[in-house]
Amino acid sequence: MTVQPNKRLLSLDVFRGATVAAMILVNNPGDWDHIYPPLEHSAWNGCTPTDLIFPFFLFIVGVSIVFAMEAKKADPAQHKSLLLNLLRRTLVLALLALGMSGFPYFKPANVQSIGVFQSFLSVLQTIRIPGVLMRIAISFGIAGFIYLKTTRKTQLWLFGIFLVTYYVLMTFVPVPGFGPANLDAQTNLGAWIDRSVFTTAHLWKSSVTWDPEGLLGTITAVATVLFGIQVGTWLKRKDRDDVTKVAWMFTIGVAAAIAGKIWGLFFPINKALWTSSFVLYTGGLATVFLAISYWLIDVQGYKKFTAPFVAFGTNAIFVFVASGIVARSMNMIKVHDDKEISLSGHLFNTFFKPLFSPVNASLAYAIITVLFWFIIVWILYKRKIIIKV
Repeated sequence: MTVQPNKRLLSLDVFRGATVAAMILVNNPGDWDHIYPPLEHSAWNGCTPTDLIFPFFLFIVGVSIVFAMEAKKADPAQHKSLLLNLLRRTLVLALLALGMSGFPYFKPANVQSIGVFQSFLSVLQTIRIPGVLMRIAISFGIAGFIYLKTTRKTQLWLFGIFLVTYYVLMTFVPVPGFGPANLDAQTNLGAWIDRSVFTTAHLWKSSVTWDPEGLLGTITAVATVLFGIQVGTWLKRKDRDDVTKVAWMFTIGVAAAIAGKIWGLFFPINKALWTSSFVLYTGGLATVFLAISYWLIDVQGYKKFTAPFVAFGTNAIFVFVASGIVARSMNMIKVHDDKEISLSGHLFNTFFKPLFSPVNASLAYAIITVLFWFIIVWILYKRKIIIKV
């Protein structure tokens, strides 16, 4: 059996949905002080299951670019409309990113003293500019342009150039004001660039002077999307049968993960820095995961379990943005009986904390949050409503 190249990949939708559901799970624990280790990011070097979620999503973005643009790419007359659509979607994602960073757009404690407008301006002075959605936007825009305007051979060359260039910059270029190149959180070259471009007021947290989604790391984030583009291009080939496709995906995936581990011996696997070794390691694992999913779902036809994941994947950006806004709103609202406790904290203390151990209570809250959003996306899915950007 051979899957038709133009047919929508159900395995890709499942992969995307599982990734988004996992993202909601790890972003919404009941208690940030009590989390199972696999559901936390690495303290610095290393890679936990949670560290795989974001690169998996960018990898999926790359595969999706091929399936969305390949047919029209062959016709130069359609390039202008494709570029305009690419630019539009990039700008919309970037604006959504800033909107999420600024939400709720004013500081409630300041409204009475300085007014809504002045409070809004104070938020703009400290709004985080880098971030997860901003990195998705920029990486999507750059990689999409590269895919549309270059050949596969050029894309492979750029992939390698990006990884090597980032490695050289991070490990050989001296950091102004600090001395030799280093990979420490506060004093690496990427952190210095972020402080110089954005200032510390617009970075991750007021207590730190670096950002895990910084500007320099966008180079290798684009490489992650290019990795997905290469896999998507391979899947779309008409001159290879499914057994060959899966075998090569599995082989390349394992080889890339091993190469990432080897490179990680002297350029550590690190999500916050998005190191070149991290790109190879996570891209390799994503390729293996997609190969297995493709074989089971699209080739062998095991589809009974897929619908819930497809529901998440169909409205991935919507549920990511909405879940973030709702979580922030619940943390902002204070309950009547104790102004120091947020609504989310009150729900956790009332319904979860008394029933479970601390880590299990925290996990149960996260699972219920995922189930809540599943109901939302399931309703949209059954009504065939897709909220696009």
